[in-house]
Amino acid sequence: MKNHYRAETNYLPINKWPELERPREKLIKKGPEYLSDCELLAIILRTGVGNSKEKFSALDLAKKILTEYSSLKNLMDLSLPEFLKINGIGRAKTAQVMAALELGKRAISEKNGNNKSFRCSEEVANYYIPLLKDLKKEQFIVLLLDIKNKIIKEVLISMGSLTSSIVHPREVIKPIIKESAASVIFIHNHPSGDPEPSSDDIEITNRLCKSCSIMGISVLDHIIVAEGGYFSFKQKQLI
Repeated sequence: MKNHYRAETNYLPINKWPELERPREKLIKKGPEYLSDCELLAIILRTGVGNSKEKFSALDLAKKILTEYSSLKNLMDLSLPEFLKINGIGRAKTAQVMAALELGKRAISEKNGNNKSFRCSEEVANYYIPLLKDLKKEQFIVLLLDIKNKIIKEVLISMGSLTSSIVHPREVIKPIIKESAASVIFIHNHPSGDPEPSSDDIEITNRLCKSCSIMGISVLDHIIVAEGGYFSFKQKQLI
């Protein structure tokens, strides 16, 4: 997307602005909730870019980026190579912005869920939706739980389109036995944004449930998360 934003000719670096107009000082004085998205992004970027003919302050650069990509949500969807294509964003600024966005996602997850134990399928979904909904590939995760339904370990079983050959019962059972888990929850994401299960999802779930049953392991749920919400096999009485 082309951007025709141009810096003003009367360029003035942020540190020369009136104190309460500077994003960092404004945040310290009033709090982050009083800052715009551009101002918050400018604090993360820290410095502007430019040469003797044309210069951008950090706030100019933040406005340019948000104008080009329309929203913070669109920024969260960018990959590392896509970030590096933005004019004025080198490797250091890219790392700063991506780190800040990732911290935001993790903070939302910790607020919505409990990383030690879950009381219901909705809590599991609320914890994992921010972490998985924007991924470009499907991931299949197994949560290993003890007898009190506290998490022992999270295990990534596969990455990519789910098939019965990729998500094989032996790959799931192996960590369950190793960690002496009493029960499990299966979780995977749908990059399409639609959480409804496919025929492959249903077939894989049935195979894994049968294998776990033979081993005396309880499957509490299989939850599919996506941009559009989540689907719980337990809630739909499919487990």
